[in-house]
Amino acid sequence: MFMDVEEAIMKRRSKRKYMDCPVEWEKMGRIFEAGRAAPSSGNLQNWKFILSTDKQQRHQIAEACLQQWWMETAPVLLTVVAEPEKAGQHYGVRGERLYSIQNCAIAAAFMMLTAESLGLSTCFVAAFEEDRLKAILGCPEFARPQCVITIGYSDERVPELQKYKLENLVYFGKYANRIKDINATAGYTADKVLAAIGKGKDFIKGLAKPPQK
Repeated sequence: MFMDVEEAIMKRRSKRKYMDCPVEWEKMGRIFEAGRAAPSSGNLQNWKFILSTDKQQRHQIAEACLQQWWMETAPVLLTVVAEPEKAGQHYGVRGERLYSIQNCAIAAAFMMLTAESLGLSTCFVAAFEEDRLKAILGCPEFARPQCVITIGYSDERVPELQKYKLENLVYFGKYANRIKDINATAGYTADKVLAAIGKGKDFIKGLAKPPQK
């Protein structure tokens, strides 16, 4: 059963140790559907998703990814491959060199969050010898691997990483134009709404008493 999007985003961590058990095909199907549903420039969908479960092939892919042997512990390796020429035909150099990368990155993010919502863990790997990886996967000349996603049931706990505060990330109208206390400006209403939603969920679950009139 899916967890909600916000929960999946907040819980996701890059995992590099996996249990020695397979991933259900039903779950992989949902992951692929999420990738298929991702937005792309002009709806070109200029991507392909290559699934690797064979032990020998996973070893070869880990080697091509600069000998990151931990990747072998994941029962599934999913390579997202771009077809840049398809975007180039519509958007020129920008489509070939930028939009193709963006399209694949969005699809990868959709699939990773879906995996998280299904109780699986992932890691995004972008360091690899491209020609070697293309040879392993039998990619034609016009196809370019963009990333390898490890997928499986985690065998480790990764603590929450420290993130920048919103006031260091969010600008208003122009670069570096920020508000010191963004929560007071933009977060107060959202916090109240989220708190109300939480109480509603608790009430539905029978964990809270109905509000008194």
